[in-house]
Amino acid sequence: MPERPDLLTLKRHRDEGSRYEPLARRIGIGLLSALCLLGLANLFGQRPGTSKAATGAASLSVYAPAHLRSGLYFEARFHVVAHRELKKATLVLDPGWAEGITINTIEPSPIGEASADGKIVLTLGHVPAGKSYIVFMQLQVNPTNLGRRAQNVELDDGTTPLLRIKRTVTIFP
Repeated sequence: MPERPDLLTLKRHRDEGSRYEPLARRIGIGLLSALCLLGLANLFGQRPGTSKAATGAASLSVYAPAHLRSGLYFEARFHVVAHRELKKATLVLDPGWAEGITINTIEPSPIGEASADGKIVLTLGHVPAGKSYIVFMQLQVNPTNLGRRAQNVELDDGTTPLLRIKRTVTIFP
């Protein structure tokens, strides 16, 4: 049997223990359990919601989460319904859609992609009256990204703004 180190006493270090140790352990486990329960209640995001706007010319709905976690993969769906013919339907996305977020793919691919004053411009093309156009984006939140970002979306017909959806995303660690 090995000898005990000189600075340790069996009574103090093995037999008695700390009277605060069980309480600190219970508090730590309780806080960790509360954090897990809040995550299960979707406080920290991922569940998508729908934002909508409509005018006489068209309607737009955005189906995407408003709360995200760092490192999370997620999808956003943009559904454009033309009430009258849209000759050059264009989605204009605020920089918050790409700031600290990696855009993995956009399907179907837009006819054109551009930047206007730091905003992402996706040219969808012609959408006949009564028809719809759906765009899917697969994205991932970069692990160092935290905070709130504006993720507004504007639908234009060429250079004419038709409608705008204001939304904000909150990114948790």
